[in-house]
Amino acid sequence: MAVYSLLLFLTLVVGAPYWLVRMMTSGRYRAGLAERLGRTPERVTVAGSQAAEQGRGLVWVHAVSVGEVLAATALVKALQQAGLAVAVSTTTQAGQALARKRFPECAVFYMPLDFAVLVRRYLRALRPKLVVTMESELWPNMIRECKRAGIPLAVVNARVSDRSFPRYMRLRRVWGPRLREVTVFLAQSEETAARLLRMGVAAERVRVTGNLKYDVRAPQENRMADAIRKMAAGRPVLVAGSTLGRTKDDALSEDEIVLQAWQGAPRQELDVMLVLAPRHTDRFAEVESVLGKFCYRKASNLTGNIPSNRIADTESIPPASLVEIVLLDTIGDLAAVYGVADVAFVGGSLVAKGGHNPLEPAQFGVPVVMGESYANFREIVGAMQEAEAIRIVERSGLADVLMELLCDREGAAAMGGRGRVVFEAQAGATERTVDVLLDLVGAKR
Repeated sequence: MAVYSLLLFLTLVVGAPYWLVRMMTSGRYRAGLAERLGRTPERVTVAGSQAAEQGRGLVWVHAVSVGEVLAATALVKALQQAGLAVAVSTTTQAGQALARKRFPECAVFYMPLDFAVLVRRYLRALRPKLVVTMESELWPNMIRECKRAGIPLAVVNARVSDRSFPRYMRLRRVWGPRLREVTVFLAQSEETAARLLRMGVAAERVRVTGNLKYDVRAPQENRMADAIRKMAAGRPVLVAGSTLGRTKDDALSEDEIVLQAWQGAPRQELDVMLVLAPRHTDRFAEVESVLGKFCYRKASNLTGNIPSNRIADTESIPPASLVEIVLLDTIGDLAAVYGVADVAFVGGSLVAKGGHNPLEPAQFGVPVVMGESYANFREIVGAMQEAEAIRIVERSGLADVLMELLCDREGAAAMGGRGRVVFEAQAGATERTVDVLLDLVGAKR
């Protein structure tokens, strides 16, 4: 552990110039810096004290970013309904914003860096009865400090990706002792469970409870979705969600690839309205910069009086029928906005980033299109492929597939219906996960 902590420290020192530049140029890297460096905010201390005074157990849930916060939503609510207090940490700024919106009654804070002294500071402040981390969040000092303090640590929705599994196996002698200190892994699938066993985790510490993301349901009502639906005014809607920027191997961002596919036949022949939803908040301005030749509006202005569009220098607001693109520059609305779509493209898949969750649009019966990079959701995509509920496309074929689905309304509706069946059939992971966690803290529903 000393070697790991030293390497972590050296990494921070060597990378300090880079991080200083990023902090000066991007609020995303400045956000929560004091908390990351171990300053426990008052809301954390108060949450720990109140839970102790009230005789309630407190559960610390760590959800890295937006996807994990969404997956943890039903879990957090169920723990609260069982009488437990919950504190939620995130790593990213977008995750922090969504967590504060979703869990206003919880202490929400940034996860400290994985140094033992910092982890201990938060454990002392919160005094949790249980620590829960989501998916693949395995931090050696966090594991060790929970073990030393006698606090159970559960990894829920556990996932070992194709890319990380070989690395774990190469470092099995180093990782094995740490993994054996985790109280329980609640795996998404049998494949992940088998990988954990090969990595050295004892069989009695691994259970398959299913994927929490099958239980993620968008709210019944959403102001932004309603505003976009009204703006479409009966026109077909293409929602491109969680799009990513350029990589070192890509000359175009996903937003630009989608724009190229849309501005041909979908735009010219079908008058399709496009909703672009970049994955990361710090890309909103970048994406807006490529929309100048189109009549567009930012979602954050939809309910106001000032449009963002290529004729913004005029005094009049353009009629909704002229708006060709909506830039979804808000946090937490995408899942509901998918419900407005006639066709949904799920991003992170035309660039080599492993894709994002296709179940978000599938729950509405919306036909889903993804690129060929979907390793992060391979099991979900596999289930949808088996049911013929998703189309996987090469970059060059995106425009043709979009047109096919937009023109063949009956076929698209049938495909969307099959996707909804996949979504509904896999539900129940939250219930199974909560049962295990409540057993760990001796609580009942």
